Amino acid sequence: MRVNEYRQAGMVITEHVVESPLDHRDPARGSIEVFAREVVSSANAGRDLPRLLWLQGGPGNRAQRPTAPSTWLGRALRDYRVVLLDQRGTGLSTPANRRTLAEVGGPEAQADYLSLFRADSIVGDAEVLRRHLGGDEPWSVLGQSFGGFVTLSYLSFAPEGLREAFVTGGLPPLAGTADDVYRLTYDRTVEQNELYFARHPADRELVRRVVDVLSAGETRLPTGEVLTPRRFQTAGIQLGTRSGFDSLHFLLEQAFAGSPGRDRLGDTFLAELGAALSFAANPLYAVLHEPIYNQGTASSWAAEREYQRRPEFAVDAEDFLFTGEMIYPLHFAEVPALTPLRETAELLASRTDWPALYDPARLAANEVPAFAAVYYDDMFVAREHSLATASAVRGLRPWITNDYAHDGVRADAAVLDRLLAMAGGLS
Repeated sequence: MRVNEYRQAGMVITEHVVESPLDHRDPARGSIEVFAREVVSSANAGRDLPRLLWLQGGPGNRAQRPTAPSTWLGRALRDYRVVLLDQRGTGLSTPANRRTLAEVGGPEAQADYLSLFRADSIVGDAEVLRRHLGGDEPWSVLGQSFGGFVTLSYLSFAPEGLREAFVTGGLPPLAGTADDVYRLTYDRTVEQNELYFARHPADRELVRRVVDVLSAGETRLPTGEVLTPRRFQTAGIQLGTRSGFDSLHFLLEQAFAGSPGRDRLGDTFLAELGAALSFAANPLYAVLHEPIYNQGTASSWAAEREYQRRPEFAVDAEDFLFTGEMIYPLHFAEVPALTPLRETAELLASRTDWPALYDPARLAANEVPAFAAVYYDDMFVAREHSLATASAVRGLRPWITNDYAHDGVRADAAVLDRLLAMAGGLS
């Protein structure tokens, strides 16, 4: 294990690297490194505060970098030492990307390897880290989005490690399939499109012009890859966050800038869109996006199947609609960071031997105080599944609100403040 400490922006930051089994069910398969930062405010550096583990959304995203004690982090640092875990495969933990996975072996070896990168394995890593930092002392956990999925796995398989659990925008379905997920999230995506174009009605004609250009001939991004109409359509993932409407609008306003009177897409637009649609920094987000739902069944590209059932999402439909948080086979055919992983993704999509991610019986007998923010209009995690899960976990108290989008805890410290107040009300 390695430790490094420094100070910045009113915080004391200690970096930890620990060894964790690649396969927690079979430690003989070898180990990986897991990286985490422990953050405490300078004012509290000498205090023996409880620890709060931040579980990042994703899958496949590194933990937030503590550049300043703002929003949820600033609120948490008043009462906790915050632990920012780079979940396996991300950040400064042993990486998993097109380059490193090539060293694992061919597509079958890669698929077997990546099958160990889901919520249950992350819980195992967290337990290794917890014992390294505090021995048998349980800690609190705050799971955002996919981090909430991990939190429910934690409550299922290692509740003895938890003092209390907070979830924001991330109560997963405990059963069912990825198909069940996308039936609801496509509905929510339609709703968000309607709200977006009501705010920016002129963008309807603008996106139609963009699609016409992309359909008429080959348009390449500055990085060289071809931009197709369907890949452009995936820019709608931005509609699920608080600032996403504005970000998408300000991106689109540059679509034809610099080429007045001509339907030729501008370089600034193409460069910014290409950056938004790239998975170079987080390939696991695409590779594992459907497998995070699988328990004993294959996903078989559930989002693509549902897309084909929805004529309203056809790129040549009269009223163009963006898609949302969906991953399609096209990503592995068109995105340079993902094309080397195409066969691996196909194998993961067809895999059926996925172990359970949750223990419904244990959750029904849960004794860990648990609190969750459920965003009523969440485009990524359907409220119907979240509320069903909330009722299935003994003692879990949900707060249902339409004041925030999926990233509410990042946008406003009041979200965590509300959950902490709910927890304080029990004492």
